[in-house]
Amino acid sequence: MILEAEKPAAQRRPDWLRVKLPQGETYRNVADIIRTHKLNTVCAEARCPNMGECWGNGTATFMILGDVCTRSCAFCAIKTGRPPKDLDWDEPNRVADAARLMGLKHVVLTSVNRDERKDGGAPIFAETIHRLRDEIPGVTIEVLIPDFRGIWDALQIVIDARPDVLSHNLETVQRKYPDVRPQAKYRRSLELLDIVKKQGLKSKSGIMVGLGEIPAEVFELMDDCAAIDLDVLTIGQYMQPTPMHHDVVEWVHPDIFASYKEVGEAKGIGHVESGPLVRSSYHAERHV
Repeated sequence: MILEAEKPAAQRRPDWLRVKLPQGETYRNVADIIRTHKLNTVCAEARCPNMGECWGNGTATFMILGDVCTRSCAFCAIKTGRPPKDLDWDEPNRVADAARLMGLKHVVLTSVNRDERKDGGAPIFAETIHRLRDEIPGVTIEVLIPDFRGIWDALQIVIDARPDVLSHNLETVQRKYPDVRPQAKYRRSLELLDIVKKQGLKSKSGIMVGLGEIPAEVFELMDDCAAIDLDVLTIGQYMQPTPMHHDVVEWVHPDIFASYKEVGEAKGIGHVESGPLVRSSYHAERHV
């Protein structure tokens, strides 16, 4: 039986989700730097609706460890398959140089999943953090990491590099994991965030709504986040990247996003960034 809330939305994208096309000199400069340094960004690979705004302001979220993910989440536009056998140990140098040329004072790093490796590619995260700090004095760094399949020795490699913010996205409510995020585990992701917080780092997570969840399930997720003293939670509208991905079940109204912020912070989450166009790295410099 399909719940009424899970029937795909028939209406077209509402006006509050319309964004301007990328343009401007700063946008072109960022694109040129990323291209010449042979780097990937989650902005482009995941088709982020805020790419024009962020790149136009001279910011970008670097996606390390290549552009091929070993997982096949139903919401994500990043290509899946078999990644290159070896890690690219020059990538941290290229990221640091690109960030310097872009004049960044806050850098966000994320990655594909590299489940074929026991270390999950964690050493590249750590090396990139070190190179950024060498290259840009005073830089602040946020890392948005995978779950490393629950191999906490790999997680510890990233923690020991001491990023300013360590983020790992829950992505959706627990009930939707088999449909949306089948190779992940809700409780494992919560455990990761708990470990991060207990080791003195600022913890952060993000979810999408409009996938068929109901508000009570979002509130339950908020309770779980408050129980581990999560510092920052982002909530944004899911937008289907291709017809092959999970349907948009609901276009959530901006008033609902405003209420989610109010409820989440009342439950004890340090800061909730909630809005239709919010993504995990949107306004990330404000979360340090």
